Amino acid sequence: MSAIRLLVLGAVRQHGRAHGYQVRNDLEYWGAHEWSNAKPGSVYHALKQMAKQGLLIAHEVAPSTAGGPPRIEYEITEKGTEEYLALLRAALTSYDQKMDVLSAGIGFIVDLERSEAVALLKERVAGLAAWRASVTEYYTPEDGPGSLGHIGEIMNMWVHSADAGAEWTRGLIERIGGGAYTFAGEGDPFVGVLAEGEENPYATGVPDPGDLD
Repeated sequence: MSAIRLLVLGAVRQHGRAHGYQVRNDLEYWGAHEWSNAKPGSVYHALKQMAKQGLLIAHEVAPSTAGGPPRIEYEITEKGTEEYLALLRAALTSYDQKMDVLSAGIGFIVDLERSEAVALLKERVAGLAAWRASVTEYYTPEDGPGSLGHIGEIMNMWVHSADAGAEWTRGLIERIGGGAYTFAGEGDPFVGVLAEGEENPYATGVPDPGDLD
């Protein structure tokens, strides 16, 4: 699973309607260009592809008073919302997702109801436990990695990753269960996007041809 689809759908959904440059700007504001594959070219490609797939509607809007071609604003469709929520749930439950996918999932977790978020994270803990058990069928952590030669270091790394991932996830479950953050249906959500005209302190400032679409 690629993080780019989840990130782009989530960004468009938060705005209601947004042109490509706004989406790029939001992702740079979140630092996603550093911890994921959300580079400008990937963002603009994803927007166009998902519009073709019916996940987004592309609205042609009037050009600026300075002239130039019409800009395109994107709006998420019902099908796109279903895809977004499916990607979000998969990002939160799967123990073997890459860090960028899990990071994107955590970034949008409050779009779910609190009880569902907790349930999905518990699924993730169970998946990590099952993965750890499958590794320890062949590797006994108490014997140390040297018992399998240097290859044992791989399994040792897997066991430590599973333990660390489970510990972090249980902590998040505890915080959410204790009332942290504002989830769907609970009131005004945390605003994580830039307001129109607000300067992005984390923007790369590197131009891309897609900025003009």
